[in-house]
Amino acid sequence: MTTEKNDGKNFALIGVAGYIAPRHLRAIADTGNNLLAAYDCFDSVGRLDSFFPECYFFTKNEQFDRFCSKQMRSGNPLHYTSVCTPNHTHDAFIRYGLRLGTDVICEKPLVLNPYNIDNLLDIEAETGHKAYTILQLRLHDSIVALKKKVDEGPEDRIYDVDLTYITSRGKWYYASWKGDIGKSGGIATNIGVHFYDMLQWIFGTVKRNIVHVMSFDRVAGYLEFEKAHVRYFLSINADCLPANAVQGEKKTYRVISIDGDEFEFSAGFTELHTLSYRKILDGEGFRISEARNSIQIVSDIRHAVPIGLKGDYHPFARLPLALHPFGRNGRL
Repeated sequence: MTTEKNDGKNFALIGVAGYIAPRHLRAIADTGNNLLAAYDCFDSVGRLDSFFPECYFFTKNEQFDRFCSKQMRSGNPLHYTSVCTPNHTHDAFIRYGLRLGTDVICEKPLVLNPYNIDNLLDIEAETGHKAYTILQLRLHDSIVALKKKVDEGPEDRIYDVDLTYITSRGKWYYASWKGDIGKSGGIATNIGVHFYDMLQWIFGTVKRNIVHVMSFDRVAGYLEFEKAHVRYFLSINADCLPANAVQGEKKTYRVISIDGDEFEFSAGFTELHTLSYRKILDGEGFRISEARNSIQIVSDIRHAVPIGLKGDYHPFARLPLALHPFGRNGRL
């Protein structure tokens, strides 16, 4: 069972039933490429009808692997494997795609630990194939403009930055893999890794990494970069939203304050996955080595011992901790 040759690159997608998969499906379609095979252990994948109804779908990994291996020996091989699975599985599926003989595009976070990147670089060298990650904030017009402003500003200027990101999630979150720090990496990794990548991309290398508060639904801390002192607060608890929050269906509040001036960038995210795919297909994508700094930051946060409300902390760090919806202690 193989597919006939068509124009465009051929993709396989792992994790097609997941939350982020539709953005990858649309990116593959909008860039004029083909999805030949998709895999997920869950079978709620009617979304394929909107993009690639002829795609072969598998719920058993051995059947998916058999199909992909046969496809690679056909006259119409796979070129890319897209990985949209839970965070803790990214490393294994990237290795699978590289050893299959394809390049790989992986959703954030690339991996949970910095040492995983070293292993993947070794496999890239062994196979001759490349792995890419999605760092879409580097493509956001407002973020690009901010980086340009900082790059062109005084070399010795140190910016004072407050980052606040609250993206409300319901009780389902805590019952899923996302609520398991061993699988998701915790709040900083699961919802924050893009922001830490953005901060180090704009303001340079991290010099200090302090955590003030960390619980199942939030993390607050202080990061000192070459060009900025950053206080941050990230949460999935709607009770943390300020009164003036931008509230849509998901009640999301996403603001950066730089030297007292608010820099709001809640809009403009819809097409960034498609733009990321275009860059990758044009040979300009973000290689896995570019994720190292942000993965190191979130790893250090995850393993830190919070110091409490001491020093220079984000104002929202003072908010009272919530009780876990399943009765557990609010602290990790």
